[in-house]
Parts: sequence; C-alpha cells; structure tokens
Amino acid sequence: MARARKTITPDPYAKPIAKPLPPEKSLPGKLKQFQSPTRANFELVSPYGAAGDQPKAIEELTNGFKNGEQFQTLLGVTGSGKTFTMANVIKNVGKPTLILTHNKTLAAQLYQEFKAFFPHNAVEYFVSYYDYFQPEAYIPHTDTFIEKDASINDEIDKLRLRATANLLTRRDVIIVASVSCIYGLGSPSEYFDLMVRIKKGDIYDRDKILHDLVRIQYTRNDFSLERGSFRVHGDVIEIHPSYDEEGLRIELFGDEVDRLVRFNIITGEVTQEMDEMTIAPAKHFVTKEEGRAGILQRMQMELTDRLAELDKEGKVLESARLSSRTRYDMEMIRETGMCSGIENYSRIIENRAPGTRPFTLIDYFGDDWLLMVDESHVSIPQVGGMAEGDKSRKTTLVQYGFRLPCALDNRPMNFAEFEYMYPKQVLFVSATPGDYELTKTGGVVTEQINRPTGLLDPKIEMFPIKGQMDVLLYRIEEVVKNGDRVLVTTLTKKMAQDLTDFFVEAGIRARYLHSDIKTLERHELIRGLRTGEFDVLVGINLLREGLDLPEVSMVAILDADKEGFLRNYRSLIQTMGRASRNVNGTVLLFADNMTDSLDKAVTETARRRAVQEEFNKEHGITPKSVTRKLEDDLRINDPLEEEFGVQNSEFGIDDEDEESLGIRPMEPLQPSSKTKKKGARGSTQKRLPGAEGDEIPSPLRGSRMTEGNHGSRMTDGSRGSKTGDKLEDLERQMKEAAARLDFEEAARLRDIIRGMK
Repeated sequence: MARARKTITPDPYAKPIAKPLPPEKSLPGKLKQFQSPTRANFELVSPYGAAGDQPKAIEELTNGFKNGEQFQTLLGVTGSGKTFTMANVIKNVGKPTLILTHNKTLAAQLYQEFKAFFPHNAVEYFVSYYDYFQPEAYIPHTDTFIEKDASINDEIDKLRLRATANLLTRRDVIIVASVSCIYGLGSPSEYFDLMVRIKKGDIYDRDKILHDLVRIQYTRNDFSLERGSFRVHGDVIEIHPSYDEEGLRIELFGDEVDRLVRFNIITGEVTQEMDEMTIAPAKHFVTKEEGRAGILQRMQMELTDRLAELDKEGKVLESARLSSRTRYDMEMIRETGMCSGIENYSRIIENRAPGTRPFTLIDYFGDDWLLMVDESHVSIPQVGGMAEGDKSRKTTLVQYGFRLPCALDNRPMNFAEFEYMYPKQVLFVSATPGDYELTKTGGVVTEQINRPTGLLDPKIEMFPIKGQMDVLLYRIEEVVKNGDRVLVTTLTKKMAQDLTDFFVEAGIRARYLHSDIKTLERHELIRGLRTGEFDVLVGINLLREGLDLPEVSMVAILDADKEGFLRNYRSLIQTMGRASRNVNGTVLLFADNMTDSLDKAVTETARRRAVQEEFNKEHGITPKSVTRKLEDDLRINDPLEEEFGVQNSEFGIDDEDEESLGIRPMEPLQPSSKTKKKGARGSTQKRLPGAEGDEIPSPLRGSRMTEGNHGSRMTDGSRGSKTGDKLEDLERQMKEAAARLDFEEAARLRDIIRGMK
C-alpha cells in the first residue's frame, strides 16, 4: 500500500521554527564579576629580549590599549616572532587573556610557547575534548538517520575543567582555545556557586562535606582514587579533583577542620600545607538541586505545543516519531536523571528563554579581559561559520520530528553574539589581516616586518605560462643540487597528480598533497620532504599557514593569474611565505596577466623585502636560514608534556625522556612493495599504504604469518590469540597517543585496528 503524503507544507523551510533574537536579548542570563578587576601580574620568562621590529610593535600595541583603543591589528610576517610580541602585550596589559586560534595543532603549539613564557602563571588549553565525534543528523532525501557517536579524551577534559576553575579563582590566566570556546559549557554562575570552600579551623559536619562533593558530581571510591572521585577513612577525606594531578586531603578532629593539604596521588607525599581549600565541580554541566518534576513539566509543555504544530501541518509520521522519542527521553530522565543526547534539552534544564544561547567559556571571563585572535584572517570566518552549520543540521532534525525545538538553542554563538561579547581590548594577529580586521581598526595596523634573524621575504620571479615546465624543471634541478626542497602549487587535484607523474617521469623525486590525503599521510609527506626522501611536494591549498619548512628555498605557483580563492592576495602572500625561512628563498610565478591580487601580492612582498634590507643594513645584520632540529617537526607538539613531567627542548622531546615515559615516537607508515619499486624516482601516490594488495603496515606484520624462521604455520587458535593480543596492544597505544594529544598517531593506530577487525 502506498504511503500517504505526510505534509501539506511544500517547503519545510518556508516557516521558521525559531525566530532569532538580537545578541543583546539572547544572553543566557545576567552574570556577575567573579574576580575584582585588579591588575593581573604576569611574570614573563625568556632567555632573549625583543629584537627586530618587536620592541616597536610591543610599545605601539601597549600604548594603544592604554589609550582606550578597543581594536588593534598586528601584521607580523612569517618568522618575525609574533608570539613573543603577544606575550609582552599580555604582561603589559595585565588582564585575563583568551587567545583564539583556528585548529588544535596551532593551539597546542601556542600553549607550549606561552607555557614557557609564563611558567609561574596559569596558562591553560581549551579545545574540543572529542577524539572522535559524529554528530546526530538526518538526511531527508535518503531517509537516513545518523546516531551521535563520540569518544572523549579524558586528559583534554581535565585541562578544560582546570581552565574554568582557574578563571573563576584567579586573574593571571591565559587560555589558548579553538572555536570550542563559543560552544555551550554550562552556567559559570552555578559553577562558581557550587564550588566547595573549606577553611582550616572552621566547623563542618563530615556528612555535609560528603553530600556537597556528591552534589558537584564527584563519586565515592574507597579503593581507587581516580580523577573526579573521593574516598573516606574515618575523619580523613581525600579528593582527586577532576582538573588536577594532585589530590586534596581534609583531616577532621570531630567537626573541626584540623588540617588541609595537597598530596601526590601516587606516593601520598604531602606537597603543600593549606589554610583554605576550594574544590570546583567535577563537570561543567552542573545544576543546583531541583526536582526532576520541573524539568519534565517544561519538556511536556514544549512537546505538547510542538505536536500540535505538526498535527496542524498534517505531519503524521513526524508527530509520532517526536512523541515516541521525547517520551522515552522523559522516562529515562525521570528514572535515572540522564538520557542520550541530554544536551539537546539544556535550555529546558537551565530554564532559559527560547532563542537564548547557552553559556560558553567566554562568559567565564567576566567583563575585564583581553582577546587575541591568532591567524585572524582564518579564525574570524571560522567563528562565523560554526553557528550556521550547526543550525542547518538541527533544523532538519527538528522539522522531521527527531528533536524538540529546544535543540536549536543548544548551539554555538552566532557571529553577532560573538561580537557583542568583545571585551574592551581586542588584538587581531595575522600576516595577512582580513577585511573585517582592517575595518575594525580603520585600516591601521602595527607592522612587524623585520625578523630577529634578519631573513628577508623571498625574491619573486615571473615567467609566462608558455614553456613553464622547461623553466620549472631547470630551476628544480638547481635547487636540488644545493640540497634544498621545492613546493609547487596548482589549482586542482588532478593537476597536482598529473604534474607529480610528469616530475617522476622526468627523474625528479616528487609527491603530491591535497585534501584526499589523510591527515596522517599528510604528516608523513611533510616528514619525507624534510628528511630528503623526495625533493618536490606538489599541493593546492594545504601549503599555507602552519607549515614551517626551513629546507624549502623555492615555491612555484602555477596559474598565478587565475583570480579566485586560491589565487587571491592573502592566499598568494601566505603561500609565498613558505620560502621565507631560507636565506635563498625564491618564488616563481607563472602567469600571462597581472591580476589585481597578483600585483598587490608582488608589490607588498617587494615593499617588505626593501624594508627588511634597509633594516639589516642599518643594524649590520647578516641573514641566516632558520635551523631547526629535524625531530622538532616530526611529531605533534604535546600540550601535556609538562603534565607528564617531560623536560622538552625548544619544541620537541628528548629521546631519553621518551624512553623513561614509555612514550613511543610516531613511526612512519611502511610503504608497500610496489611503492618501494617506484621509490628511486619518487612515488606517484596512486596507491596508499593499506590499500588492497599492499603490504600490511609494520604493526600488523607477523600476526598472520609463519612463526619465527622455523616455517611452522600458526594454528587458527594461536593466530586468533596473537591477533587478539595485538589488538589489545594497539588499542592501548591508541589511547596513550590520544591522551597526550598525538591525534595523528591515534588516527593511524585506529585505522590499523579497524583493518585487523
């Protein structure tokens, strides 16, 4: 029997489900100032002083903020030491600081650098705590519903909790964050009010303390003191805060607090005597005690209203689906206090008005703070895009009866709300500031062009498109003879692959890099370029921000006159900047026409180079190429190194420290036998390790092969047993990698585990 049409509304998007509120009306609630706006004392520790353009930039930015300017822009070229300038501005301004950047890797690098600059202050790391996240979604045209699936990184969760706890209890705080800072986090007022505060000598009932700990989501475990738990032995209460490595001990004498100490969780050794103790909640999403009846009543009211709307529109299936799913969630909340996807009811649970946004990390800063946006030309557009993508997905879920309309209010800030939360001092940092930043500052920027190393922006040479391959091959051979590397950028994936094949046939060791290459393989390609496994890397849009390749002395940009996203002014400047770490840096532009973007990029680079040459001449500086230990670029910087007690060099970890910690450095993927045969001239990358017919990567070898050199084949039982053991070992390694934020290694191991299963 044919299914009847379920709706009389031709376009489900014609009628908006929720009317957006202006930012001044979408605030989740009135917030108080948690800390008095006194000056924060930041102690900057550095073995070197400001050099190049840094002293002038520091002075200009500091004076600008002191004179009441809200927005300033630091235009700093690649390698000019923008991070050190930012650190000095933070020290001079003396306010809690949020540093916003656009991805986890850059956030981790900034965290390490600021942690080194401010070892005596609270420098925190706040990014998404998901190792893996598949959001709930519905695809109407295929009638496919995708359940939410996620894996939470326990170590990042700890750092997030520590960041918010420090924000509410001290002023000298620097938080390096990704766009995760604009997503829902729970009420800072309730988080602050629910903190358990205990003073030495005060009178407390032991059971009251235990009740308070349970109320803020701590669990009792008298056998193992794990993170977010406590144990009780007579009049001694020991707590392992969810945001700390050390434990807290409360010793009572009757009902009087006799002693408060911090202690080492492993050894039990007392590390600090305390007169006062503050214990923050174990989770961000905590609410004051309230009967579940109130929450269920508000859910029922919203469900009744929504079902009436669906029935009126003739959406029978959607109405039945929503009723079934919501009533099931209500039953789970009634019986257990939890349900799957409970965050979609956050507006009802927090009793917020429809259309209001949730609380975010930014709300924890209060009114008096400093915002720095790193790589602002990328980070600002990313902030603007988060809310729209989330809204599109959840609108579909609501319209097809998978969620109540309140799910739309469990969302990130939209851009208007983000702007409304700007503090009195905002610094945009970029080598190529966007139009938004320039508009905010009236086109005025603080330039940081001269590098402490004296390095110049690359020389630019232009060639016509006709005969470009002959020119390119000749110049590549010259660069390779000098022991340097080359980057070549094209416009399409097919062009990148075809050009790589052309180079290989010409006897040049080349690889390509584009969005189809997995993150792990991208890392291995960069490793291979630096170690000299090949000499030329062909790419499209990935050879830009964040790539620090001192070995690259030449960048070739094909079709440089094709105006568009890949060849606009900012993209050209960022791509050219990849050659600025080498004293022989050169950029080859192949174009028949001089577009506006091309002209602007060439003119700006020439201007910067002239300024740098004059500065070097005036100060007697001889430019030298940047020299970095190879291992510095061969692993993801670990924001938890200090947490594990690692003594790191400038950015990497010493070999002996890796051994003592049991941290296994990332192993390169083992190429297939077919790839090895092509290795003499460079791989065309038609096949990736792990593809059908390829040799299995090294961690799998031996699991299905003969035992030792005796030639005796493994039995099915022993093979299964060894495979199971190998799976357990790989899963352990994967979790360890994720715990230290080595996401690429974790992804590699995850893919191997899936292949074995």
